Amino acid sequence: MINPYQKKILLLAIHAGEIMLKNGAETSRVEDTITRICKACRIDRIETFATPTGIFISLDKGGENDDTQTFIKRIHGASTDLNKISKINSFSREFTTTDLSVESGMEILKEIENEKPYPMPVRMLGAAMIASFFSVIFGGNMIDFCVALVDGVICYTLSCFLGRYPINPFIISFCCCGVAAFIALLAVSTVPGASYSSIIIGTLMIFVPGVAITNSIRDFLSGDMLSGVSRMMEAFLIAVSLAAGVGFVMKLWYMLGGLPV
Repeated sequence: MINPYQKKILLLAIHAGEIMLKNGAETSRVEDTITRICKACRIDRIETFATPTGIFISLDKGGENDDTQTFIKRIHGASTDLNKISKINSFSREFTTTDLSVESGMEILKEIENEKPYPMPVRMLGAAMIASFFSVIFGGNMIDFCVALVDGVICYTLSCFLGRYPINPFIISFCCCGVAAFIALLAVSTVPGASYSSIIIGTLMIFVPGVAITNSIRDFLSGDMLSGVSRMMEAFLIAVSLAAGVGFVMKLWYMLGGLPV
C-alpha cells in the first residue's frame, strides 16, 4: 500500500498530465512528466500509460509480495493551448530540482489550469491574419485578402460561440466552414475580382487540425501507436467535416441558382 504522502504526489502528477493532455500535448511528453515527478519524490516503481482520453498509472514498492496500486484518470474534452503545456514543463523541472512542496505544487497547477486564454480581440486578430495571409499565399489578390480577413473573424467568432455549448466539435467545424464558404460565394457575387477558392482556403486554415497531425506523427515516432492512430483519425475526421461543410454550401448555392462553382 502507498502512504498518504505518496498518494498526494501521485495526484499531483496525474493533475499535471491531465492539464497537458487537455491542451494538446503528445502522450510521450505526458508520460515522461508524470514519471519524473513521481521519481523525484522517491516513487521508483511506476508505470505510466497515456492516451488522448485517459491516463493509467500503476505502482508498487518493488517487493515480491507488495500490492500493485492502479489509478485511472479519464480525460474529458480537449483544446489547444501550448502556453499551458510550456508552463507545465517549467513546473515539472522546478518541482524535480527544488524543494517545492506538494501543496505548493498543486496550487501552481490550479493557477495554470484556471489561467484564462488570450483576450478575444487578440484571438480574433490572429484568426483574421491567418485567413487573410493564407488567402494571398494560395493565389488571392487584395480583394480576397480583405474578404478573407472579415470571413476569418466571423467564422472564428462563431466557433467560439458554439464552443460554449455541448456541441460535437465536428459539427462546429462543419458549421463554421459552411459559413466561410457562404461568405466567400456571396463576396464573389457582389464584389468584382474576388475569388472564392482562395478566400475559402484561407479561412479553412484557421480550423485545420495541425496540432493533432503533428502529435500523431510524434506519437508514431515515439512508438505510441495507439495514440498515434487515434490522433490521426481525429485529424482525418476534422478534415472531412471541414470539406463537408464547404461542399454542402457550395452545392446548395449551385442548386439555388447562384454562380456556377
